[in-house]
Amino acid sequence: MEEERGRAWVPWLVTALVAVLAGLVLYLSHRSTTRADEEAAAATARASEAEAAKEQLAAKLTALEAEHAKLTTEKDQLSTEKEQLSQTVQEQEAELTRLKATYEDLEDKLKKEIAEGAIRLSQDGGRLQVDLVDKVLFDSGDASISARGQEVLTRLGGVLSKVDDKLIQVSGHTDDSPPTQKLQATFPTNWELSVARAVNVVRFLQEKGGVPAKRMLAAGYGDTRPLGANASPQGRARNRRIELLLIPELAAKRNPAIAKGAHSKATPVKGAPAKAAAVKPAVGKKSASGR
Repeated sequence: MEEERGRAWVPWLVTALVAVLAGLVLYLSHRSTTRADEEAAAATARASEAEAAKEQLAAKLTALEAEHAKLTTEKDQLSTEKEQLSQTVQEQEAELTRLKATYEDLEDKLKKEIAEGAIRLSQDGGRLQVDLVDKVLFDSGDASISARGQEVLTRLGGVLSKVDDKLIQVSGHTDDSPPTQKLQATFPTNWELSVARAVNVVRFLQEKGGVPAKRMLAAGYGDTRPLGANASPQGRARNRRIELLLIPELAAKRNPAIAKGAHSKATPVKGAPAKAAAVKPAVGKKSASGR
């Protein structure tokens, strides 16, 4: 009986052992699967991080390449600007050298009138100005160039005809004296007289002095730009003048209006010779002068 009882629990023991072993196998299998899932999730996360890092590096590389291209472009631009600036400086230095030579030539050709105070030369940067008092060129109240004026302008034209890199503005100026009744029929106001004188000087320099017309323009300012007080005879004499302003070609290029004005034409002004091709005069308010 005892032997039979001993044999009776053996199947139960085997069953229990099998169940324990099965549970252990299931546990170990589940644990292995969970670990594999965790490792796979970790690997996926690492792969995502690596991809994000790769994209960030690619974006940084693109930004660096763009910055490099920008810096290269700026470097090229600076290099070009440097070359242009150097060229401009060289042109300006050459221009000043030519201007100095023109100044000295005018000083030599007109030294008599300069010594008498009838002509004044002045230089401001790249501009050269020649002021001629009216009595050197004209008789009182007249726009026709006198014999002495023709001789002076011939010498002046000999210098200006060699100047091929500047525009020449010829401006007429008067004092504020009212015109005489005799002159009013020809020159009703200050403007007519100042413009007519400027036009006649331009025409003479072109026809007799050999100065190219395309490099000249005429303007009349009347009595609006006095150099001295009109209250004194000396001041009035200073105000009655012809100004020749030599404008560097570089300045004219920077201001297209100057170059355009130098080539513009207009109908001859009343009081100027009928056949004169007058350059367009300046226009402004009216005033009177008989000088």
